[in-house]
Amino acid sequence: MPEAWTRGGKEAAHLEPAPGESPIVVLVRPQLAENIGTTARAMANGGLFHLRLVAPRDGWPQDRAWRTASGADRILEAAQVFPDVPAAVADCHRVLATCPRPRHIVKPLRTARAAAEDLREINGRSLRTAVLFGPERAGLDNDDIACADTLVRYPLNPAHMSLNLAQAVMILAYEWWTAAEPTPPRQLMTNETGIASKGALEGFLDRLMAELDASGFLENQPKRPNMVRNLRHWFQRGEVTEQELRTLHGVVTELSRGRMRRGRPEADGTAG
Repeated sequence: MPEAWTRGGKEAAHLEPAPGESPIVVLVRPQLAENIGTTARAMANGGLFHLRLVAPRDGWPQDRAWRTASGADRILEAAQVFPDVPAAVADCHRVLATCPRPRHIVKPLRTARAAAEDLREINGRSLRTAVLFGPERAGLDNDDIACADTLVRYPLNPAHMSLNLAQAVMILAYEWWTAAEPTPPRQLMTNETGIASKGALEGFLDRLMAELDASGFLENQPKRPNMVRNLRHWFQRGEVTEQELRTLHGVVTELSRGRMRRGRPEADGTAG
């Protein structure tokens, strides 16, 4: 079998740990191999690599995990197994624990976004961090949480806060990745064209108004100023691209040619 293919028959991604320290995902007593595989998939999407398993119910490794990892083989192959949480975090400097309903516990509490910001700062100081995720049915118990210095809770719909294991990891992985992701939160996809300048847009609008005057569309003089303003507001509302402006010029050219070929149509009262 070629090295590029996974146990599940899909092409493996060429994943490797990022330079320096990055968060370790610790699955505490995971019950299903499929959930371990989908966790690896979620980690790969968020740029996480280090996976540790604490007392997996059915042992390790398990082929079923590879079938749900969608090519995140290297994360599974590098996963480490530990008998308990203290052993799994012994080499870490900071430990966070996901906790859906923290009760009677005095610890710092973070959202996933704040936790990701903390993790970036801590790892940036070359300190090792781990994040604990509990078993599918019951989550982390009090002894597990006692090994952590910070709790993480996701602010979700209080009427239905139900995540599977991979979803919980995905939320944190996403926040970790976007905390350092330079992609602008808002942008206009222009592909191979650019945004038209205001001068170019004004030139088009002048031409459009001249053609509308010639066609009789703006002949209602009392209404003309407001109609012109409405048209200008419409074109100025967004970022018109250079290609779109060229297309609009072509539209006006063809409409003008058609009007000249057929002569000016009789006014039908629709201009106002």
